[in-house]
Amino acid sequence: MAKGFTQTEGFDYFETFSYVVKLTTVRILLALVTASDWFIHQLDVHNVFLHGDLHEEIYMKLPPDLSLPQSNIVYKLNKSLYGFKQVNRNWNKKLTSELLLLDYTQSFADHSLFVKKFVYIITVLLVYIDYVVLTSNSIVEINVVKVHLHSRFHIKNFGSLK
Repeated sequence: MAKGFTQTEGFDYFETFSYVVKLTTVRILLALVTASDWFIHQLDVHNVFLHGDLHEEIYMKLPPDLSLPQSNIVYKLNKSLYGFKQVNRNWNKKLTSELLLLDYTQSFADHSLFVKKFVYIITVLLVYIDYVVLTSNSIVEINVVKVHLHSRFHIKNFGSLK
């Protein structure tokens, strides 16, 4: 874990943000799923905050218990670490860019809601930090999304939402 408490806003990071789906969105989606008899699945992204790319230059000393030949060296980080203040935002940007590649549209009313429409197939994703609720009228589309996300982020598939 990084020492995020030592970071200074405007110098070490500029923005923080975390996807937390609105309760109203969850209720509406569950009502739609129930009324339409859609498939609904839940996913968990492993080590979610390690997937985000850093957009700032951050250097770090190694922990004292890690012994290397040269102990006075600092290392430039390429990826986010747990503990950084911007880690949520970096993960959100990474996930959003992947979903946009899959032709999803992000809602303006709730940034945690992503929708894809293709002819008669509708697929909806809700994001709550590292959990994803995925619903669709097509189990094939659900499986396509799962395979893609797993290839990019290693996900745990919890199967049908209970």
